[in-house]
Amino acid sequence: MSLKKFVPVLALSVSALFASTAHAADKLSIAATPVPHAELLEFVKPALAKEGVELDIKVFTDYVQPNQQVADGHIDANFFQHKPYLDSFNAQHKTDLVSVGLVHVEPFGAYSKKIKSLDELKEGALVAIPNDPSNGARALLLLQKAGVITLKDPADIQATARDIAQNPKKLKFKELEAATLPRVLADVDLALINTNYALEAGLNPTKDALVIEGADSPYANLIAVAAKNKDDARVAKLVKALHGEDVKAFIADKYKGAIVPAF
Repeated sequence: MSLKKFVPVLALSVSALFASTAHAADKLSIAATPVPHAELLEFVKPALAKEGVELDIKVFTDYVQPNQQVADGHIDANFFQHKPYLDSFNAQHKTDLVSVGLVHVEPFGAYSKKIKSLDELKEGALVAIPNDPSNGARALLLLQKAGVITLKDPADIQATARDIAQNPKKLKFKELEAATLPRVLADVDLALINTNYALEAGLNPTKDALVIEGADSPYANLIAVAAKNKDDARVAKLVKALHGEDVKAFIADKYKGAIVPAF
């Protein structure tokens, strides 16, 4: 091949390499639980593509790996948790994940296949709650609000069953991984279930929950990243997309009050 022919080919190859690198740099990986987080991300994915961001959604069914994967640098961001859980995880695992935007509230609810009202709870009834500190406390706070128990500190967002001051019905509490709670619903008298897992199990929070948080809940779900990536332009575009009016309309139409916007 003559030098004259080689130079254009070389220039074309270098140009293609830079184009490929630029395309790869615009990919944004994000860990999410299936419902509603991954569904919301799928909804904004086309809009992000128009903004030059290729969203790579990785679905998880637990509350540990999404944070660990981001902390270890294997995934860029995650969308599944609220601030109290994030703070608890950072403290326990010595990580430095930060919130870059609130998206929605999933009103936490109490469900049962054995009773139709909390008034029907019998003495010694078995109540299942999440075993992670923030969601376990959230469950107890909801039961307190419903008048079932009283906590030593009514505002303690890290309360455990040991912090119950008054338990008139002598309820027994069983702490389980949040994802398993819908599956044990038939085996307990009451289960306090995160809305994403309730939705996955076919429960309708606005109809099936015996008691449910209001839209003023402080447990808004958020986008989290490693602290060093808090100003990442790709993440900023994602948050902007999730805060769109079209997302509000999508939430209202699809979830019928089971989740509510936090923006």
